[in-house]
Order: sequence, then C-alpha cells, then structure tokens
Amino acid sequence: MADTETFTIEGPEGETDTVELPPVMLELMRDGDEPDAQIIADIVLQAFAQQAHARVHHAEGGVSNEVESANDTLEELFEDRFGISLSEAMGHQH
Repeated sequence: MADTETFTIEGPEGETDTVELPPVMLELMRDGDEPDAQIIADIVLQAFAQQAHARVHHAEGGVSNEVESANDTLEELFEDRFGISLSEAMGHQH
C-alpha cells in the first residue's frame, strides 16, 4: 500500500473531516509549485461542478430554480478559477 498523508477540510461552522491521499498523486496533478491545499481545492471545485452539471442537465424531470442557480454559480466559480468554461473543459455544451 502506498504512503498517504491526511488532509483536513473545515466547513464554515467549524465542522471538520479528513481525507487521506497518496502524496505521489498530488505530485502527478501539481502544476508548477502549487501547494497541496490548492490542488485539493481545485479538485473539489471540479468535482462539484461536474456533479452539479450532471444532475442539472441530465436529470429526468428537471431541478428546482434554486439548484439551477447554484449550478450557474458553480460554473462561474469554475471559469474564474481555471480560466476556461466548464463546457469547454468537459467538451460539450447544453
């Protein structure tokens, strides 16, 4: 089994959880001299944006306006952080 490091995620109300990751995977995903926390934050935003996209655009029966608005916000945050739209990054548009 590969060595792992433990990272702590803290919510706005002080709640925490941990995740263990192999450092070699962080190195694989590192762009330049990014700190580990930035790599993890990038992946969290990517995962939420992709999951929200799937649930909003591929859900049977649609979603609430609140969820659609939150998805729009995630897409804006994604573009602000990565300099590319989620649609461009995913290779398809709706």
